[in-house]
Amino acid sequence: MVEQFLSQTSFTSQEDFCKHLKINVPNNFNFGYDVVDRWAEQQPDKLALLWTNDRDECRRFTFGEIKEQTDRTAAYFQSLGIGHGDMVMLILKRRYEFWFAVVALHKLGATAIPATHLLTKKDIVYRCNAADIKMIVCAGEAVITAHITAALPQSPTVKHLVSVGPEVPEGYHDFHRGIDGAAPFVRPAHVNTNDDLSLMYFTSGTTGEPKMVAHDFTYPLGHITTASVWHNLTEESLHLTIADTGWGKAVWGKLYGQWIAGATIFVYDHEKFTPADILRKIQDYRVTSLCAPPTIFRFLIHEDLTKYDLSALKYCTIAGEALNPAVFETFKKLTGIRLMEGFGQTETTVIIATMPWATPKPGSMGLPNPQYDVDLIDADGRSVEAGEQGEIVIRTDKGKPLGLFREYYRDPERTREAWHNGIYHTGDVAWKDEDGYFWFVGRSDDVIKSSGYRIGPFEVESALMTHPAVLECAITGVPDEIRGQVVKATVVLTRAYKEQAGDALVKELQNHVKRVTAPYKYPRVIEFVDELPKTISGKIRRVEIRKKDE
Repeated sequence: MVEQFLSQTSFTSQEDFCKHLKINVPNNFNFGYDVVDRWAEQQPDKLALLWTNDRDECRRFTFGEIKEQTDRTAAYFQSLGIGHGDMVMLILKRRYEFWFAVVALHKLGATAIPATHLLTKKDIVYRCNAADIKMIVCAGEAVITAHITAALPQSPTVKHLVSVGPEVPEGYHDFHRGIDGAAPFVRPAHVNTNDDLSLMYFTSGTTGEPKMVAHDFTYPLGHITTASVWHNLTEESLHLTIADTGWGKAVWGKLYGQWIAGATIFVYDHEKFTPADILRKIQDYRVTSLCAPPTIFRFLIHEDLTKYDLSALKYCTIAGEALNPAVFETFKKLTGIRLMEGFGQTETTVIIATMPWATPKPGSMGLPNPQYDVDLIDADGRSVEAGEQGEIVIRTDKGKPLGLFREYYRDPERTREAWHNGIYHTGDVAWKDEDGYFWFVGRSDDVIKSSGYRIGPFEVESALMTHPAVLECAITGVPDEIRGQVVKATVVLTRAYKEQAGDALVKELQNHVKRVTAPYKYPRVIEFVDELPKTISGKIRRVEIRKKDE
């Protein structure tokens, strides 16, 4: 399948990749018809989705079955009046119905809006009115449907509520009854152009209401480099990306590029993250490829990995936050597998990554993906030299690259703020070395300015992570009358050190950082906590720590 979109399908070096990467974009591309249905036509019995949950239920869907289920779902949504351009919110956790619904919406030319199940009434009201959402499809659990039902009186555009079960509250349609009784699907005469909106995510920043990141119908093709190149997937791969479907990482790792590559997507539907459970699933189902945020790997390396048969696991990638070198080295020592880091945003596909041919430098994101014209610039717009810090930007003066979002929906001011004068600003700060490898410093608003020094939180976190007492940590700046800001470490201790939390351990950690990195970067304030605040995707919410301190 991937051969029809790539002029060259394998690469041996960064030079080869930059010189020969070319993705062919058909007119009126539609992932549902041009990928899912094409696989169903060519290899209907090929396994597309292997789903299991924390109750040991298991479902397997071939591409032929995915076509059948997505056609039925599209026909059912049609009967509810859903068509081209309609906005539909999906609050489906890791339920397999997510894959039916999102592909069905593509087949109708509608816009899918995946969302987290943690939304409250206020969040749902905002989203419904900001995007004129017409229908909500959700997991039928009381904790979810209660907020949706409460939001309905203040959400006048919502015409239908659909539950996939296990409960179907009053006022909700029954998803499974609906698709079972749907009439045969008839493809609409006009489905989409490449410029139409297919997917939208609400993303929260440090200020203001969430932004609506809008992607067009070509966006799935941008993930060919994510899956076929960075994830190193083939038609024989069984790939697990650990992500809830309400997070943009889900379509990075559990949908578009994976099915274009012909890989089987493995889904583990669970309520609570337990490292031992993840390892058992990887062992029992013979998962070959894993992508997860650093948080997951930080916990995995503290398990006794000798208890598990991980021989099928051949390749691991990591994204969501910068990878601490200590985690890289420990995981490699325990498994023999190198963690291949990647960087991108909800607004993009993978921008920078350690690709299969590259030698990973622990702590580095890797090299730019030639799909994008990536640069590092200072506050004056000057391209910085090796060793200098700058903001990661994408130059678009020659056109919008495949995979970059179209706009912040209905918010031209925010769009112009991030994307102007032919440059898209990521808001992330990094530096590059003499070999062109990029090294993450932090979000521009995370960088700490203390006594005239600019201190990136990641470098201090990486130093702390080399101490055996530290399971996880977050570095933030706290106001200081003399220095402007001082470095603070919020630390989760490993089990062996839990009872030692106190002044002596604070001093030990401070001295450890002074030895590992420049002494001026050591944390003058250390707080021990049971857990760090995180997003549903596992990213540490430093902004929450800063707000609490303020």
